[in-house]
Amino acid sequence: MCGIAGFVRMPSATWDAEAVLDGMTCSIRHRGPDDGGAWHDRSSGVSLGHRRLSILDLSALGHQPMLDREQRYVLTYNGEVYNFVQLRDELRAGGVEFRSSSDTEVILAAIATWGLVRTVRRLNGIFAFALYDRATRRLHLVRDHLGVKPLYYGVVGSAFVFASELAPFRQVPGFSGTVDRQSVSALLRLSYIPAPRSIFAEISKLPTGTIAELDVGSPSTPPVLTTYWSAGQVAEAGAAHPFTGSAEEAVDALDAVLRAAVGAQMVSDVALGAFLSGGIDSSTIVALMQAQSATPVNSFSIGFHERAYDEAAAAARVAAHLGTVHTEVYVSPADALAVIPELPRIYDEPFADSSQIPTYLVSRLARGRVTVALSGDGGDELFAGYNRHVVAERIWNRLRVMPVSVRRLARRAMTAVAPRQYEQTVAMLQRILGVRLQARRVGYKAHKLAGILDAQSPAELYGRLTSHWNGLGPVLIGDSQSGSQELMHAAALGSFTEQMMYWDLISYLPDDILVKVDRASMACALEARVPFLDPRVVEFAWRLPLSIKRRDGIGKWPLRRVLDRYVPRALVDRPKAGFAVPIDAWLRGPLRDWAESLLSVDALKRSGVFEPDAVRELWSRHQTGKLDAQYALWNLLMFQAWEQHFREG
Repeated sequence: MCGIAGFVRMPSATWDAEAVLDGMTCSIRHRGPDDGGAWHDRSSGVSLGHRRLSILDLSALGHQPMLDREQRYVLTYNGEVYNFVQLRDELRAGGVEFRSSSDTEVILAAIATWGLVRTVRRLNGIFAFALYDRATRRLHLVRDHLGVKPLYYGVVGSAFVFASELAPFRQVPGFSGTVDRQSVSALLRLSYIPAPRSIFAEISKLPTGTIAELDVGSPSTPPVLTTYWSAGQVAEAGAAHPFTGSAEEAVDALDAVLRAAVGAQMVSDVALGAFLSGGIDSSTIVALMQAQSATPVNSFSIGFHERAYDEAAAAARVAAHLGTVHTEVYVSPADALAVIPELPRIYDEPFADSSQIPTYLVSRLARGRVTVALSGDGGDELFAGYNRHVVAERIWNRLRVMPVSVRRLARRAMTAVAPRQYEQTVAMLQRILGVRLQARRVGYKAHKLAGILDAQSPAELYGRLTSHWNGLGPVLIGDSQSGSQELMHAAALGSFTEQMMYWDLISYLPDDILVKVDRASMACALEARVPFLDPRVVEFAWRLPLSIKRRDGIGKWPLRRVLDRYVPRALVDRPKAGFAVPIDAWLRGPLRDWAESLLSVDALKRSGVFEPDAVRELWSRHQTGKLDAQYALWNLLMFQAWEQHFREG
């Protein structure tokens, strides 16, 4: 995996292209510490840069930017194409010769032979790249099907600029760094900034499955965007032509397609392993890896001393059953505190999914032994794995027949009780009954449920379920609608649950989950691969009827049945926990001083984005237990920490 950067200079630019490009690529050296390269064309103003993490073909023949044999195309590429051997064999059969064993050269040859659009539609992998066509004087930016690899672009001063991360843009003369207030508003609600926005008003994220084409003669003119693969079209096609076999036949087919995806992603010229939480998704990936490996697979997990958040013991049991070489580390508040100051640098723009902390720590742990790690991300979105996929439609069907006045009354009654009182009630019941109830953070969940009671539509219900700002009031200066919901495209799907799964696939997955994994892993120079997001798996999953994905009120039924073939159910059959961390307790304890410094009146005035009085009130209510505002506060803190880093850096 690698990092890319480059620009098209306008004739009015007076700065040194070589020096600026060098600064850009140096700022993302962590993405590719093994090699660096640059290519300049003074006549067109095009400059392409590259930082390389060597995975396939470790020789100098994989150096980038790379030109094709005819010297027409120049490519700077970040990613891995898993079917490059098949494509290379097909091209060789047509007379194409190759110098190296790298997938980069195969992509160039395929483009020269088949054209760009046909080629990218045939690529099975994770990638973001820039291709300059010297014959047509067109620059193309391309991002993979589901957005595993990042790519930003925009006009900065006197140049059109692109890069894997935002740091390189700051190296370009004329960069203003104007914060986009709508992006901050989205961050408060979602914990991430959805594409195509970025934190900077002048910079955009290239949408998933998209090609951007720029005429280098007019670099200030916005590029033309073309969608070559659409999650919406795939979902609609799957719903229109569903899998017609039996449930058991569906499990057989899923086992086969997942096994093929995992096998393809195990190809590497360097050491390889996997993240293992002990849940359904990661356990399935590791099981399929071990089933196809002649030697024990390396697996890695993170644990917490807080029992309610710890999954390390479950992961260790799965690892022992499968016979992997397992490594684990337990995270303390001190470990988190040591990582937190680095988060603005690691994530490059405000990002506030608190599982970013263990994700970085497990990536760092894995990098000590391997260079490539497979991850179980994507299973929830494709197979109805989130709690909302199981309960939200049932809740909506009941709410829709209740008068809004009754729902609002119930909401007020539920939120009148402080979260801490809910927790105390559960603790008392456990003592009286002598049992341990599965009721982690019941107060927060009660308030969350209350927040959806007066939703007026399924889309609004989904928005409130995924928002961390319900009922908290505005805190953005000059904004009365902090965290307001953006309208999302609705696919032609049969149920509210499938619509939620689609929304998760096009927003939450690429803009939260995949950003989290990409930045955390690349900060450690670790390549993370995601077999569930093989396009073949995605397309098959959307063909499975919801009645197969969700049974008896439980999601991911076919995945569970696949895993049953490799791991005893007792080892993985437990309530879904996610990769959560105890931020609520930490903010009242070991992280309190750090948070207080960022949310002080002086710090808030320096950043000039939030109303100090409103933020201080929210902070106070959390500290006293009147409100569980950990997610909202973490969103604020991650912006404040990023803003301080950006201002001082």
